[in-house]
Amino acid sequence: MSVAGAQQAITQGALDAIFNDPESAEQRFPVPVLQCLQIKSLAAQPAPGAPAQPERYRVVLSDIRNYVQCMLATQANHVIHDNQLVRGCVVRVKSYQANAVKGKNILIILELEVAGELGSHDRIGEPAPFEAKSQSASTAIGGSGFYGAKTESPAPVKTEPMSSHMGPTGGGGRTAAAPSTRGNVVVYPIESITPYAHKWTIKARVTSKSDIKTWHKASGEGKLFSVNLLDESGEIKATGFNEQCDAFYELLQEGQVYYISTCKVNLAKKQFSNLPNDYELAFERETIIEKAEDQSSVPQVRFNFISISDLQSVEKDATVDVVGVLKDVGDVSQITAKSTGKPYDKRELTLVDDSQFSVRLTIWGKTATTFSAQPESVVAFKGVKVSDFGGRSLSLLASGTMALDPDIEEAHRLKGWYDSQGRTDNFSSHNNMSTMGTATGRQDQAKCISQVKDENLGMENADYFSLMATIVYIKQENFAYPACSSEGCNKKVVDQGDGTWRCEKCNVNHPRPQYRYIMSVNVNDHTGQLWLSCFDDVGRVVMGMSADELMEIKENDEDRVPGIFEAANCTKLNFRCRAKMDMYGENQRVRYQVMSASQLDYASEITKLENLIKQFEVSS
Repeated sequence: MSVAGAQQAITQGALDAIFNDPESAEQRFPVPVLQCLQIKSLAAQPAPGAPAQPERYRVVLSDIRNYVQCMLATQANHVIHDNQLVRGCVVRVKSYQANAVKGKNILIILELEVAGELGSHDRIGEPAPFEAKSQSASTAIGGSGFYGAKTESPAPVKTEPMSSHMGPTGGGGRTAAAPSTRGNVVVYPIESITPYAHKWTIKARVTSKSDIKTWHKASGEGKLFSVNLLDESGEIKATGFNEQCDAFYELLQEGQVYYISTCKVNLAKKQFSNLPNDYELAFERETIIEKAEDQSSVPQVRFNFISISDLQSVEKDATVDVVGVLKDVGDVSQITAKSTGKPYDKRELTLVDDSQFSVRLTIWGKTATTFSAQPESVVAFKGVKVSDFGGRSLSLLASGTMALDPDIEEAHRLKGWYDSQGRTDNFSSHNNMSTMGTATGRQDQAKCISQVKDENLGMENADYFSLMATIVYIKQENFAYPACSSEGCNKKVVDQGDGTWRCEKCNVNHPRPQYRYIMSVNVNDHTGQLWLSCFDDVGRVVMGMSADELMEIKENDEDRVPGIFEAANCTKLNFRCRAKMDMYGENQRVRYQVMSASQLDYASEITKLENLIKQFEVSS
């Protein structure tokens, strides 16, 4: 492109219109053409342990009369990575948002395309720094300036951004939702929210709301709750702390639609959220939330279902959505967290679908105690964690949601299938299909005891296998040890004789220990016997109670203990084991440690035997 051609193409006066007369700018200059004068990478160094910051670029654009500093949104970074955007080139700005922060005019570039490159990198004309007309209110989101400095602000006032223009497409080829209006306030899509946006309002549905959580630390105490917000463009998490928890917890109700404005925008903490958004919101003192009169224009919860049979190919700890028919509902039980010693209510559900597989799904807390769905109902879960305990199992996260008999196509299809044939079908489970993890990705092979010994598993390397066997004897001597109850510590504690128990690792005395199982169990199958080492999680499955509960019985009524161990005998379980060579004194021998144990799914085992018989018939 020649300099003369570029000069003719550039939209002179566009910057003045964008900042000082935005309504006119959208009519006169729908896609302004500007020249790039400078590109600079903003390399932020995250604090130790903090998540990596997204790559940011600052560019300077000119309309020949003026130039202004701009921030390139991450969705537009590809023009730099592909070496399209260079100093001196001419660009079409297809989507932008204008802001005035700390007296500076900033243009957020959401999407642009390079129109042509000049023969030289010289700027055209003598543009001057742009100075917009003074603004009465120019506070950044949540009262923070562009560079994070706090600014004093008056009482919250609903104002629209100085200027915003959303093009027909967003970054990365996505279709961007266009902003709408509510009176004189522009309503923006969730996907357009970034820490660099100015004043905005979103209209979103609350798809889930957590209980109020409290914390008590040496540095202080507090409380919080969180909600997931949804609109046509995407989802985002929002959290309220302390005063905001009091102000908004009762106002925000699941399933309702609200107008929300003036929140702080932070990088999302992925370990606490299952939403596909790089950012999350924090309610602040200036936050304004109003219930929308129109409750129907925002979509309901969105699901991305995976079939139960495909869970085996999903990595451990991944978050998925599932829908299935409720085959079985367990009773509420209680477990004690190893890290905190706190009790938690849980309930186990069994789901099936038309992939002919079943899976165990655990729900927790209030969700477990108030669960009232009947078997054969269709239930959809959003945000469940995949575990390899007992092959493959699921757990509903605190940020997850559950919908009973939802009015969606997948639920109607499953209901029809179950009523016509599913009720009499046999279902396979993921028991004995657990993987060895990311190290190999191979399936643990099901073995009988004679195979474990004949194949010398564990003699050279650690070998993993699954074993279906019956418990015939449990050593009752030293079946548990007194452990430290500090979070993250399971070291043995020592009785000080003064009513306290001391942990040398934590350098602290506890009023009582937390007992943990350390058991030796002899199991048999039709081919032989094997001694297995079991730790606390497996001991709970074997004994049906915690080590603390069993020790309390032993201390108060020792005569009951032999009967409890006897009741645990003759129980057949699926064991996932590791065989590894260990040193015992001066001798070496293979130790068989149980990694997890689960109850038998008899329907699944029958299906496996049927498949083996069919394979034999075909081969013969």
